Amino acid sequence: MSARQHLPANSPTATPAGISPAEPAPAPDERGAAKVVAEGVPTAVLPDPSRDDGRRPIAWIHTVAPGRGTTPTVRSWCSCGRDLFAAGERRALALIKDHDRHRAQCPLLAEGKEAA
Repeated sequence: MSARQHLPANSPTATPAGISPAEPAPAPDERGAAKVVAEGVPTAVLPDPSRDDGRRPIAWIHTVAPGRGTTPTVRSWCSCGRDLFAAGERRALALIKDHDRHRAQCPLLAEGKEAA
């Protein structure tokens, strides 16, 4: 490794002769137009990803069914307060059917269907 000499932190950086630091660099085609966008910056206006459309999940189900010889599990949640869990194939299938039935009868989901 070679030791480099560093300028003190408070000293201004040197500007090469004939170049003003306030002027834009000439474009590669020599017309003198400055680049509008840096490389890699998208020029198209994209939709705001954080924009909220007002939709919220109300009832959802999480099913884990790993490989053969393991126990499947199911969990059913709803904003109305429902929070059920089942383990084992027979109980998991019963909870999935019950979750579908709940989605058809839950008052929170019925409000959303009427509004739509």
